[in-house]
Amino acid sequence: MSEKISKKLKKRCIGIMAFIIALGLGVDVCRLFWFQVLNAEEYRKQAEDRQMSETLIAAGRGTIYDASMNVLAESADAWNVYIVPSGLKNEKKADVEKKKELTAKCLADNLKGVKKADILKKLEDQSVSYIKIQSKIDYETQKKIREYRNENGLEYIIGFEDSTRRFYPYDNFASTVIGMTNTDNNGRAGIELQYDSELVGTPGRIVTALDAHNDPVAGGYETRYESEEGAGLVLTIDKSVQHYLEKGLSQAVKDNDANSAYGIVMDVKTGAVLAMATMPDYNLNSPTVLTDPDVLDKINAIKSEKKQNEAYNNAVFESWRNRAVSDTYEPGSVFKVVVAAAAVEEGVYDINSTYTCVGGIQVADWYQHCHNHDGHGTQTLTQGLMNSCNPFFITIGQTLGAERFYKYFEAFGFTEQTGIDLPEEAKSVYHAKENLGISQISSSSFGQTFQVSAIQMITAVSAIANGGKLMTPYVVAKKLDQDGNVTYEATPEVKRQVVSESTSEKVMYMMEQVVSSGTGKNAYIPGYRVAGKTGTSDKLTNEGEYIASFVGCAPADDPQIAVLIVIDEPQGEIHGGGAIAAPVAGSVIEQTLQYMNVEPVYTDEELAKLNATAPNVTGTDIGTARNTVENAGFTARIIGDGDTVVSQSPIGGQNIQMNGVVVLYTESKGGETKAKVPDLSGLSIGEANKRAVNSGFNIKISGAAVDSEVVSYRQSAQPGESLTLGSTITVYFKTTSGVQDD
Repeated sequence: MSEKISKKLKKRCIGIMAFIIALGLGVDVCRLFWFQVLNAEEYRKQAEDRQMSETLIAAGRGTIYDASMNVLAESADAWNVYIVPSGLKNEKKADVEKKKELTAKCLADNLKGVKKADILKKLEDQSVSYIKIQSKIDYETQKKIREYRNENGLEYIIGFEDSTRRFYPYDNFASTVIGMTNTDNNGRAGIELQYDSELVGTPGRIVTALDAHNDPVAGGYETRYESEEGAGLVLTIDKSVQHYLEKGLSQAVKDNDANSAYGIVMDVKTGAVLAMATMPDYNLNSPTVLTDPDVLDKINAIKSEKKQNEAYNNAVFESWRNRAVSDTYEPGSVFKVVVAAAAVEEGVYDINSTYTCVGGIQVADWYQHCHNHDGHGTQTLTQGLMNSCNPFFITIGQTLGAERFYKYFEAFGFTEQTGIDLPEEAKSVYHAKENLGISQISSSSFGQTFQVSAIQMITAVSAIANGGKLMTPYVVAKKLDQDGNVTYEATPEVKRQVVSESTSEKVMYMMEQVVSSGTGKNAYIPGYRVAGKTGTSDKLTNEGEYIASFVGCAPADDPQIAVLIVIDEPQGEIHGGGAIAAPVAGSVIEQTLQYMNVEPVYTDEELAKLNATAPNVTGTDIGTARNTVENAGFTARIIGDGDTVVSQSPIGGQNIQMNGVVVLYTESKGGETKAKVPDLSGLSIGEANKRAVNSGFNIKISGAAVDSEVVSYRQSAQPGESLTLGSTITVYFKTTSGVQDD
């Protein structure tokens, strides 16, 4: 029995063992099937990842150009520097500490903000094969580190990756439009953000074989796939026009101690933005550094360090803000041109329709004063716009009624975003049609109790100047591939016909009278027909503060450009748009039209008041020359002891101010004579001309020169500057008489 039991037991054990072996083989087969069939691709990728190292090559961002192909933003070669602690395993034990010390010293000495102790600590863990130390170092820094590395045998410990850094050749220029990138080369604001996906390009790769210790295989496999640069962008922004606008806005902030100032110059026929700026601005190459002394003084006055840091960061973010697109404001009386266009288009008023202003008007339970409390008396619609008469326009708004008022408010684009290709466009704040009661219509008719953006306002006014066609504004004109070929070109887009060409012409005529004889006369430019409207509004968000603005189009008979200037929270008693914003707009318009080669056409009255022609007396004897110059109405100033005029300044035939000076040189030795420019501010035209002539200079008059009460407020050459005798200095004049509009 025992033998039989023993045989059965053996058979049973063999069976169990066979089962276990079969089960084990089955499990292994299943696992092999799982790894090699069902999930083969996943595990193959994991194996490759462990056997291969992939290093990205940053793609150069596309270049941004202005309208004349001046480079505004470009990518420059840069390098990321990293350390390889595992590289110390290849060193002799006796050299490890020495190599650590050399590595730490090299990086701490050449990289800003890097401490030797931190590098030594990072080198401790020799199982780590990559630690980035700093991004985007420049060529000179990279060269120093590379030379030190190679001289001291640190090739396996310090490494470099190809990268790029963004460079802005003109620092602050158009900063709130262009925007900037972050440390990862991604767009953070402006054009850089809006077109980030197209500017960023396609990164390249370097693929390297690794050994079991994750170190590069000596003489092993390495393949390089080059990066592709992003698309280039050609903006509608014109470098010269942008300069005129930025200079004017910067001066406006300074002169009026304003919180900020922003503005836009637009091609009325296409919607292309020729210039856009916000002041104060910031440096694109150092966007987190504040430089405005007034802002820094306010921040430094904060006692709490935490609150001081918060204020600093908030100020930095505010400096990046493109207020012309991202902010809304109360447009004030500038909006009256929209109301006038609606009234004329609907036929409820004509340019000669009359209204009698008695100094105010009762609206529901409140009495709205006119800025002229004595009243303007009986005036036509044209005169009402020239005088910026609130009661007149309240009456127009009430006559239009809620339905028609809202119809044109919507048609001119104030209920929607313009669609400009810039980020963070603001949405307007306005009364819904069903909420337009008599009070809301009345206040809205002179530009209060609602808010719009500057880009909405100038687009609407440009529609009036453009025969009633509302355009979509844009800032990118073309896109280029990396070879410079045009892959896209913007086509001006007409959104809709808002008013007829006839209405457009009538309102432009009315706006021209505002500048020639009304509240906008500080934007008057001799030789150019300017149409415009002033505005001064109470800030809804900050009681007791104002917004001064002016919008102008020129030339009035064939509009090419529109200019909008907004000055936020000007300080001082004089804070109206006609007094402080119109002169800025006039200066920008004049310079832009001259730059565009739009020839001035002077009226007989302007020619008689402003210009005369210097006689040509070169080569004549000094007595004859003096008589000729003085008989022409100029002062003769003689330099030298000779008997004959060898040269003169200005040259014969040049237009100069009446009663100007002609400098006559009787000796050629020593060249032209220079003198210091006098201070010509705060003077009448006659006083400024006399002071300039007495110093040996001529003046060119710009601004409200036809008004009898003008005062000079700015000059093209600064007092004390050295100029050649006979040179012409542009002197800007404005008036505070008859320009009130609030």
